[in-house]
Amino acid sequence: MKAMILQRCGQPLQCVDIAKPEPGVGQVLVEIRACGVCRTDLHVVDGDLTEPKLPLVPGHEIVGHVTGVGEGADRFQVGDRVGIPWLGHTCGSCRYCRGGRENLCDSPGFTGYQIDGGYAEYTAADENFCFRIHGSYSDAEAAPLLCAGLIGHRSLRMAGEAGALGIYGFGAAAHIVAQVALHEGRKVFAFTRAGDKAAQEFALSLGCCWAGSSEVSPPELLDAAIVFAPVGGLVPAALRATRKGGTVVLGGIHMSEIPAMPYEILWGERVVRSVANLTREDGEEFLALAPRVPVETHVVEMPLAEANRALAMLREGRLTGAAVLVP
Repeated sequence: MKAMILQRCGQPLQCVDIAKPEPGVGQVLVEIRACGVCRTDLHVVDGDLTEPKLPLVPGHEIVGHVTGVGEGADRFQVGDRVGIPWLGHTCGSCRYCRGGRENLCDSPGFTGYQIDGGYAEYTAADENFCFRIHGSYSDAEAAPLLCAGLIGHRSLRMAGEAGALGIYGFGAAAHIVAQVALHEGRKVFAFTRAGDKAAQEFALSLGCCWAGSSEVSPPELLDAAIVFAPVGGLVPAALRATRKGGTVVLGGIHMSEIPAMPYEILWGERVVRSVANLTREDGEEFLALAPRVPVETHVVEMPLAEANRALAMLREGRLTGAAVLVP
């Protein structure tokens, strides 16, 4: 099969022919129809996340059809459409798994990081960490739901009942979570890179009540803010924009160093908290919610062989919505 392979972090992916995987015990073999390009993929490729298996097939927003099942696998049948997310395996026995917090598992396996992912024509995955995909979405439209959607959903729940919600970094996750927040009757304020008129217009077109640079203050104090952009300097900015008792949620897996800041912008029982990975419960909950909103994903489809170009566009902030690789 064709696959885009990461041989060494910091170098371009290589398009190569490799053996098609065989499904192991409890696994399904999936013919990939679409794989979203996530900022986490960028952190893996660029070496910000330091423990990838190498060589590696990146990608963890995978949609495809089951073409084979391994010994003991019985959740899906050949022909079923499934989604494969970032969380690909947990130990099931640590204190976090036993306590219903498998997203914090002590010995996890992550798709497109320790487990070969979706920048390929086929992949094998643990059937217990795959999801059924609602029929109203095309393969490409469904792909961003598998991480941008799931992490956005978990981040929104961590933000509590905030009526005025700020979103810093208006990319793939933000454009999905904004639709859910608006559906719930919240006011959404979108913060973008300075001068990024395209992202600001995109946010307003979705129904956000205000869009502007992350360097400026919103027209009113926020009840909560979600920071998706991996920029540590946005944490004090979001705190300054958030009222007393509010929450700033850090929705990314990697962030540049958070600068020193005066205690006064944290004081007043403001809360700063991170979001780590996802649980299968998050996935089932959000994938049932998305078609009811309904969430519309804005995608740019690109051939699998153009994965490096898709990553470069994401790195340079030249994407509106989400890039999706189509084998």
